[in-house]
Amino acid sequence: MKANELKRGQVVNVDGRICMVRDVQAKSPSSRGGNTLYKVVFRDVLSRQKVEGSYKGDDVIPAAELVRRPVQLLYTEDGAVTVMDTDDYNQFTLDHEAIEAELPYITDDMSGLQLLLVEGAPAGLELPGAVELVVTECAPAMKAASSSARTKPATCTTGLVVQVPEYIAEGERIRVNTGTGDFMSRA
Repeated sequence: MKANELKRGQVVNVDGRICMVRDVQAKSPSSRGGNTLYKVVFRDVLSRQKVEGSYKGDDVIPAAELVRRPVQLLYTEDGAVTVMDTDDYNQFTLDHEAIEAELPYITDDMSGLQLLLVEGAPAGLELPGAVELVVTECAPAMKAASSSARTKPATCTTGLVVQVPEYIAEGERIRVNTGTGDFMSRA
């Protein structure tokens, strides 16, 4: 796949190492004839080391073989998350640093969670497009606020802080986009 098509969570082969894309930043050229550069931060799936690279938009980075398995969260303890494959009941443990970007969205009653396996080793978790979270802390709701009015920060049960409309109150369930971290609607 081309460097300009890379997205967070994809698994690629970087110089013989199987890596997951953690972050992609596009750097525009200062001159008219220059190419846009993509600075990519990877995490090696097996060694968990951070790998960085810069690529032009048309540079090709080969995709790695990846298996997605539906899983259910069992428990979280000592800096690790344990999940169970819902098809064959195998259990897998992932360090918090391997899934640090996904942690604020993971709840006990979550459905649609998928484990990414590369060469039989757990590489990370893939979240559904949106999750439901409960607001635990925010400023008081304004009854006259419209849906297009100003926003306020709200803290959810997982610790995630989301900008929500002023009419949202503590204790309400909201839907949050897992790709952007933005408020979508009431649940």
